[in-house]
Amino acid sequence: MKLGVLTVPLQGIAAEQAFEYLHGLGVQCVELGTGGYTNHNHCNPDVLLADESKIEELKASLAKNELTIAALSCHGNPVHPNKERAAADHAVFVQTCKLAQKLGVDTVVTFSGCPGDSEGSQYPNWVTCSWPDDYGKILDWQWNEVLIPYWKEAVKIAASYGVKKIALELHPGFCVYNPATLLRLREAVGDMIGANFDPSHLIWQGMDPVMALKSLRGAVYHFHAKDTRVDKYNVAQNGVLDTGSYGDLSARSWVFRTVGYGTDTKTWKDLISTLAVIGYEGAVSIEHEDGLMSPQEGLEKAVSFLKDILITEDPAAMWWI
Repeated sequence: MKLGVLTVPLQGIAAEQAFEYLHGLGVQCVELGTGGYTNHNHCNPDVLLADESKIEELKASLAKNELTIAALSCHGNPVHPNKERAAADHAVFVQTCKLAQKLGVDTVVTFSGCPGDSEGSQYPNWVTCSWPDDYGKILDWQWNEVLIPYWKEAVKIAASYGVKKIALELHPGFCVYNPATLLRLREAVGDMIGANFDPSHLIWQGMDPVMALKSLRGAVYHFHAKDTRVDKYNVAQNGVLDTGSYGDLSARSWVFRTVGYGTDTKTWKDLISTLAVIGYEGAVSIEHEDGLMSPQEGLEKAVSFLKDILITEDPAAMWWI
């Protein structure tokens, strides 16, 4: 496993400065945003693909700071019912795949997306219950008429540019949001589809992130190190389905925190150990979205925390047997 960072929190400074800063912290790899919902200040595919020399500059800057690229991230909704939005996010996905080939990156991180409830919809419709029966009909249409056909074509596009892994982030609001939905799409589309496993989105839904991770053995293609703090008093009153502002930290049922500030150290040690057990050897990529900490403080605390618990060497021989 390698210690990584999604560089979006450092979007206010140039890529060269961000890489120097992360190198100084001991970070080994980066995840670069390329558009969609993810800021592309450090890696804009349109700019880089239009000028080969800029790609070489990016590679040189990374090499100078002893960093590799773990993945390119283009979180978006390519099946959005607004056709213009869907087309724009799909275009970013394609551009990201093209850039991945130029950079020698085999993993693209994104969302599954979420359609509306019919051809005439204008906004996504995330279905979370099975009754009344209307919801089952919506799900059937979303999956069989939109989601599966889209991703069957998308994996062909990605493969044509040498991408080997599409890591879909399990994220509420989109069709793939837990292990069962990820595995459903993977079964329908093929094993190029895998998970970007972000424990923070599973914790607030009430899952045990370690058990969820075990259930995805062989299908974990990327890992986001982000935590969630669940406020038991607010949950006791209103449950976890919280549509309040992320800025109203005291009133929310849950908030994102930097690693170690939401769940305990043992949970994170168990997550890292489980990654090793299931054979994951990729990046543990810090995604800092803690509303109580500055970009630098949140990243630095996360780096320090993870350095103590990451497993970076091959296991020793069982000399005691």
